[in-house]
Amino acid sequence: MASSLRGEVLNLYKNLLYLGREYPKGADYFRSRLKAAFLKNKDVKDPEKIKQLIARGEFVIKELEALYFLRKYRAMKQRYYDDKE
Repeated sequence: MASSLRGEVLNLYKNLLYLGREYPKGADYFRSRLKAAFLKNKDVKDPEKIKQLIARGEFVIKELEALYFLRKYRAMKQRYYDDKE
């Protein structure tokens, strides 16, 4: 059980690190905040608490994806549509 959760946590960290490359405040800012968040919870041993933290991390992934999608949408809108509309 613990090894599967460890794998999930590592996968979550890798996914967040990958998504953080395009973060608006910069990859270094995101990486430092991500590392601090994971280190803060490194001593958690309860499997249920770990699952809750993983769920929160997956929510953050969805929020980042939405942020990037909106940023791309806004850029395309500025290119192809007048501001007068």
